[in-house]
Amino acid sequence: MTKLLAGVRVLDLARMLAGPYGSMLLADMGAEVIKVEEPGGGDPMRAMGPPFLPDGESAYFLAINRNKKSVAIDLSAADGR
Repeated sequence: MTKLLAGVRVLDLARMLAGPYGSMLLADMGAEVIKVEEPGGGDPMRAMGPPFLPDGESAYFLAINRNKKSVAIDLSAADGR
């Protein structure tokens, strides 16, 4: 199956609902989506629930961020930028 957006790279800086959902759709269509999170805590959606998996992970966070790569970068620091 050919992915429509294969070869497209997307930088996802969004948090909460609409932005992560939009980048999830792009990832589902084959784009390489790189999600940027804050070091130390990451996206606040990681704590959103219920439902939570038995190990405490947010089922919503895992579902909305499927097919994405994730990095933690401090964009307030010169090295992060």
